[in-house]
Amino acid sequence: MPVGQARRQLAEFEPSHVNRLVVIDARLTCDCPAAEGHVEPVHLVAVRADRERQRRDADDPLGRDEYASFLFDFPQHPGGRLLAWLQAARYQRPPAVVGAPDEQHAPGGVENHGGHRRQWQRLLADAGAKIKDKLRSRHPGSLGDAARCVRRGIRVIAMSMRTLGSTGVQVSPLCLGAMMFGAWGNPDHDESVRIIHRALESGINFIDTADVYSAGESEQIVGKALAGGRRDNVVLATKAHGAMGRDVNERGNSRRWLIRECENSLRRLGTDYIDLYQIHRPDPATDIDETLGALSDLIRAGKIGYAGHSTFPAEAIVEAQWTAQRRGRERFVCEQPPYSILVRGAEADVLPVCQRYHLGVISWGPLASGWLTGRYRLDAEFPASRRAQRLPHRFDMSLPGNQLKLAAADQLAGLAAEAGMSLIHLALGFVLSHPAVTSAIIGPRTMEHLDSQLGAPADGLPADLLDRIDEIVPPGVNLNRADRGYEPPALADPARRRGSR
Repeated sequence: MPVGQARRQLAEFEPSHVNRLVVIDARLTCDCPAAEGHVEPVHLVAVRADRERQRRDADDPLGRDEYASFLFDFPQHPGGRLLAWLQAARYQRPPAVVGAPDEQHAPGGVENHGGHRRQWQRLLADAGAKIKDKLRSRHPGSLGDAARCVRRGIRVIAMSMRTLGSTGVQVSPLCLGAMMFGAWGNPDHDESVRIIHRALESGINFIDTADVYSAGESEQIVGKALAGGRRDNVVLATKAHGAMGRDVNERGNSRRWLIRECENSLRRLGTDYIDLYQIHRPDPATDIDETLGALSDLIRAGKIGYAGHSTFPAEAIVEAQWTAQRRGRERFVCEQPPYSILVRGAEADVLPVCQRYHLGVISWGPLASGWLTGRYRLDAEFPASRRAQRLPHRFDMSLPGNQLKLAAADQLAGLAAEAGMSLIHLALGFVLSHPAVTSAIIGPRTMEHLDSQLGAPADGLPADLLDRIDEIVPPGVNLNRADRGYEPPALADPARRRGSR
């Protein structure tokens, strides 16, 4: 097929409604080793589309069962067509309409270099650029330069994005949590920076850290990773509340501390603004209006873009929203609750409240502190864990709640295998299935941890699989009470339940 004719055919098939772009860079094996170093990779463009999109709500997500109508392929690749190669490499099938002529339609008479047809390569590259330009015009900001990646012969240019609450800010379904960078997890700063860069190159544009993580070391590592021009393409979030020193006022949610600690975080992160500044936990000693007043001033001063909170109970979320409205304060725009298959208490109140007030939800602990990684099985030795040393109440097997978690994790591992995915992907897909959830926070300590979590089903899991999960862990249930992340003072302090006599 002449190249001009191929271009016209591409124009006919070009989808008019798209919601995702994936460009895969397949480094194909050359027949002529001497020429291999002179051959550039072939760019294969994958665009997911729905031909019935015009008759549906533009915000309605595409179904998982919709398949490609055509496919751009490189028939000369050893082992057959591209899709077969992707599946053999255990790379998740692109949820995309990908363009593909048959072998007999490959352009003839084009100069070969080590088995590659350069003219066909140029056609694919031009087609990819054309479609990307159209996507950029329809979805500004969703295809940032920071979303470029070359990893093990595969390049993913863009990840589907979600809107953070009602802010209009677009964030990736996976948020990179930085708690494990530093003394709490990986003390190697250079390796931690490489992990962050890999995440950004894989399409993640959302990073969450906190001042208290390794006493500020995590923020310093994130700052190093974002130096050199990466900062502007990242939605950067951090948190304040935890104790950062021996002084009684170096903690909490008071104006005095938040104003000071925000400056400290800006310095450690090496930036002059924080996109999302979150209150790490409620502070019963501080009036919520005091906290909102400080955050409002930080927003107006340009120090932070938005304010959020983490692990707030439903009643505290409502109180904060009402206070902001009545006092003329900037309101919180998102909540960061603990949420996983084993920790489902948020489904009963927090997540519905967030939906009611149009708050974004950035769930922490989607792998339940490692319980949903596949390492915890009934027939296996109980694995050692750094978190178990810091948080023994979440791992002590003498506690009935942790025994229930082990039994559930074992059943879920079997379910994941039956569904043809890893338990990690099952766990992340479950969290991302909830309509209230914007992003799930992943907290890798090593590059292997990150690789195992990338590629999770961003569109969630099918209904039949979610039903099977509900049979193992009922909705709205926390198997271990300690996993909910916050104990109300009325329960934690017996004196609050007993009057003086």
